[in-house]
Amino acid sequence: MSDPLLTVLVLAGISYAFKSAGPLLLGGDSDLPAWVDRLALLLPAPLLAALVANSTFIEDRAWNIDARVVGLIVAALALWRKLPFVIVVLLAAVATALTRQLVGG
Repeated sequence: MSDPLLTVLVLAGISYAFKSAGPLLLGGDSDLPAWVDRLALLLPAPLLAALVANSTFIEDRAWNIDARVVGLIVAALALWRKLPFVIVVLLAAVATALTRQLVGG
């Protein structure tokens, strides 16, 4: 069995265990406390932002500033202007590609 497949299977098992443990520990049909609901609503945005920042600025455990930064800036501006998501992605891709074409790399 390959390492990536083993990793996916282990993470899937851990995820399933967490999802199963919640209702068992809370006694079946009881709802989660209100603070857990609020926290669950707040967590996705910073986690996604951290993932985007990490994949944009870090490469091989070192800072890396390249054409992806231009794409990220264009995407942020497009989101700020409340453009549709498909347009945001296309603008970011085009800006990144043009920057790579002009600068090289």
